[in-house]
Amino acid sequence: MDPKSLFSLSDHLDALSKEGDPLEVLQETVNFEHFRVWLVEGLGYGDGSKGGRPSLIR
Repeated sequence: MDPKSLFSLSDHLDALSKEGDPLEVLQETVNFEHFRVWLVEGLGYGDGSKGGRPSLIR
């Protein structure tokens, strides 16, 4: 993979898919949506109602 090439990452990922990317196989095998509720609770994501970072101007 030539790091100077604009498309080197996409070419690399395409080649990996053709060879049988183990992460793609895992994604087809495991239903990760089953774990979403536990992950959201465990990571402590908010519902977004409060908003972002408070203003520095008072």
